[in-house]
Order: sequence, then structure tokens, then C-alpha cells
Amino acid sequence: VQLIESGGGLVQPGGSLRLSCAASGFPFSSSAMSWVRQAPGKGLEWVSTIYTYINNTNYADSVKGRFTFSRDNAKKTMYLQMNSLKPEDTAVYYCNLGGVHWGQGTQVTVSS
Repeated sequence: VQLIESGGGLVQPGGSLRLSCAASGFPFSSSAMSWVRQAPGKGLEWVSTIYTYINNTNYADSVKGRFTFSRDNAKKTMYLQMNSLKPEDTAVYYCNLGGVHWGQGTQVTVSS
């Protein structure tokens, strides 16, 4: 299993970023996937999960209405579109498979 995140960076409050996670080594289209983040000095926080085929998604209340989780099964890639970013969204963002497999993370910093 390999998960590779990209797309993080520095953005001003109110700005947008799109994170990507390229997956390989497992049946991506039949796997529920998640984004999890860790803010500086804090524990892991679940952000969102996308389910298989019908692409139902769940979001943490802290990001609901601002973040959109999507997947492209043909490309074996998932995306997290983050809009209206706030300083409290600053964290390392990880894609996750089954609570077991993790990417290396990508840093998102929201600051003016």
C-alpha cells in the first residue's frame, strides 16, 4: 500500500487549497478512504471519509460546508478541496486507508 499526498502550502485566511492523495497497492475503487489532520501540539483529528462507489461522504463539523472530498477511481486519486480556510485549519493532513495505512502527510498553513 502506498499513499502519497500533495498540494499543501501556505495560504491566507479565506483562501483555498486542493490536496491530492495518489494511491496504489490495493483495490482503490472498493476502499473507503479518509483524511485525518494533526495540528501543531495536538492529536489526530478525523476530517472526512468517502465511501465506495456511491461516493457518500461524511465530514467533521469543523470543516462541513467548507471542505469537499472527492475521488477519481480511474486515476486512483482522492482530493480534498478546502475553501474558506481558517488559521485553525493549520495542520499536517494525511490520507488514510482503513485506519492502518497512512501517507507521509502534507503541511497546510493558514496565516496572514
